[in-house]
Amino acid sequence: MKLSRTVTYALQATLLLAQAEPGEPVPCSRLAAEGAMPERFLLQILRSLVTHGILQSTRGVEGGYTLDRSAEEISLLDIIEAVDGPMNMKLPFADVIPTESQARLRDALHSIASSSRTQLQEVKIAHLVNPRKLEKQLTG
Repeated sequence: MKLSRTVTYALQATLLLAQAEPGEPVPCSRLAAEGAMPERFLLQILRSLVTHGILQSTRGVEGGYTLDRSAEEISLLDIIEAVDGPMNMKLPFADVIPTESQARLRDALHSIASSSRTQLQEVKIAHLVNPRKLEKQLTG
């Protein structure tokens, strides 16, 4: 699986906010500087994360961004889908695949997408900030 640059920046900004002082908004300029991300591009990403209920924005001189939910409630899937849209598997060139194989291939891709969504939903921002929690969950 390959994460887009947009998702990577969204994840990086969310991780920075998860490590910031709770309740203190962090300006986009600071997130961009700390993460070496282009500020204009990051601003668009942050707006999308606000729209999807991952971040909260505060206006004004002391404004910026904070997590809208706890780091334990925000999943990697939430971030991916907030930025790239719903995760699903499609057959872009179904017409070149024999008809008898299309349904089986569609079923296989649906199963893979479903499994991936479940696994990505289980990885929380808190796990990425505190790797011990993720190790514990994966080893189980």
